[in-house]
Amino acid sequence: MYQELLNTIRSLQWENIDSDRKEILEPLISFIQQKVNDSKEINLNFICTHNSRRSHLAQVWAQAAASFFTIPKVYCYSGGTETTALFPKVAEILKEQGFTVFSITDTANPVYAIRYNDNSHPVMGFSKKYDSPFNPVSEFAAIMTCSQADGGCPFIPGAEKRIPITFEDPKVSDNTPEQASVYAERSLQIAEEMFYVFSNIKL
Repeated sequence: MYQELLNTIRSLQWENIDSDRKEILEPLISFIQQKVNDSKEINLNFICTHNSRRSHLAQVWAQAAASFFTIPKVYCYSGGTETTALFPKVAEILKEQGFTVFSITDTANPVYAIRYNDNSHPVMGFSKKYDSPFNPVSEFAAIMTCSQADGGCPFIPGAEKRIPITFEDPKVSDNTPEQASVYAERSLQIAEEMFYVFSNIKL
């Protein structure tokens, strides 16, 4: 992993997250552990309304956490109830926290490659619906990262398990002096929780 990213990871305190949040994360731990026990692929689809902020942060940090703890066959995806674009501040914050991020296309819905090391396949960041052909169609966990998507999508076709793990939207800080700090804080919260999840997986 990139040194700057490792520095960010070392600053995380995933064992100290609130007990209430640990309880919320337990179903995801159980889903992953069962897949590991059965030697099956682990497909995780993080879903939010616009697939522009929280779902991407969770997708990227979960993939990085799986690599950090050497959990094999983990494939992380993201989607929304509608298509918009990955919000530029998300890419910027991930870059500041140690990922290599570069744009592949320059369109209204740009595609970003997000890397945590030089050799692993990059996470592809772009906005899409949760049932996009890019995402798995069966045998995946649907992780609902916002309450709107959780309430608005009572049924996710093909999902083996539906797990609500909601986060406050950093969008509330847009166009304010606090924007950078709020996005950084939300990214690190999501990082801590994803690292807590994968730290509990037994190989």
